Parts: sequence; C-alpha cells; structure tokens
Amino acid sequence: MSDHVYKVIELVGSAANSIEEAIENAINQAGESVRQIRWFEVVETRGHVENGKIAHYQVTLKLGFAIEDSLED
Repeated sequence: MSDHVYKVIELVGSAANSIEEAIENAINQAGESVRQIRWFEVVETRGHVENGKIAHYQVTLKLGFAIEDSLED
C-alpha cells in the first residue's frame, strides 16, 4: 500500500427529501470537477421548517480527495 496525501474541502449539500440525499447531492456535484474523492465526514446538519413540517435539509460535510502524483514513472 502506498502513502497518500489528501486535500480537504468543505461543502454544503441540500435536499428536500433526506439528509442522505443532501450528502449525495454534494458528493455528486463535487465529483463533476474533483477527482480521486476518497471519503467524507458530516460536520453539521440542519433543516428548514415550514408550517410545522420539515421542508429542507442542509448538511455541511468535509470531503477528502487524494492529491495525484505529478511525477510520471
């Protein structure tokens, strides 16, 4: 197993249906421009309430991705 170096970014995902969907939305959107995504950590969850019901979920997460080796063998 080789050593890895990771970069960490913070994202906020949102969704109307669930916390899990908010996480997936953030990771899927990040995956369009970030390669080598390896892990995530949920650091905060919150929601929006309208008329006594949950209307929206927001999840703040840290996303770790591997830094690619720029040296060619």
